[in-house]
Amino acid sequence: MTTILQFGEHHPDYPVRVINEREARAGAGILFFLALIAFMNAWLSGDFAPTKLVVVGFFADFFIRVLINPRYSPSLVLGRIAVRNQIPEYVGAPQKRFAWAIGLALATAMLYLVVFKNIKGPINMLTCSLCLLLLFFETAFGICIGCKLYTLFNKEQAQLCPGGVCEVKDRQPIQFVSGAQYAAVAVFLVSLSIAASMMPQAPAAPAAAAADGAPAQPRSAAEEERCRVPEFAKKIGHEEKWKLHNGCK
Repeated sequence: MTTILQFGEHHPDYPVRVINEREARAGAGILFFLALIAFMNAWLSGDFAPTKLVVVGFFADFFIRVLINPRYSPSLVLGRIAVRNQIPEYVGAPQKRFAWAIGLALATAMLYLVVFKNIKGPINMLTCSLCLLLLFFETAFGICIGCKLYTLFNKEQAQLCPGGVCEVKDRQPIQFVSGAQYAAVAVFLVSLSIAASMMPQAPAAPAAAAADGAPAQPRSAAEEERCRVPEFAKKIGHEEKWKLHNGCK
């Protein structure tokens, strides 16, 4: 019988508690989709309100997953609905809990930086990018990077890994990549690069005028100081984006 506070499900055929990998990948895909939209919205428009909302939801979802019960995680519930007609793929719950604890730690950091402190800078960009990377690898490739780290910090080896990667076995012929396949990818990337260089560049937009047509008022000394672009942003070519993200355009 399932209790409220537990992690993973008992299955008579397996020695450890299990999670449905199909459900986990679907949940990761849902979070990746929402996080990517919020990230790109903040990057392109400088509006961080959707990002803050996604961060709060991300934190709550992982808090429920790790500290209460994954079966009540909203993203996993939606993932279960999406894949309910597929045969379950059972994977070990211990390594999933470790991986999701990493997600909870990242979500906690983002909650502090983005929501409570309203910090805009490289540290939260890197943290958000890492979250997106972990979610993308899980939903696109079925690779749980956090699960791979599990064996580095635990004496017991992970069991029931996604795709059976914990068990040592030979690859089948369909899994090998030939030189011709590598060449096909290389030719594709080179062709794409050539096509990008041949595309006409859009003309630069003229500087925006004030809403009433009057010249923009000069900034105060305090505002000038606040909008002084830091050196790190200049060094990485992030000057204009920094101005946009900090309301200095």
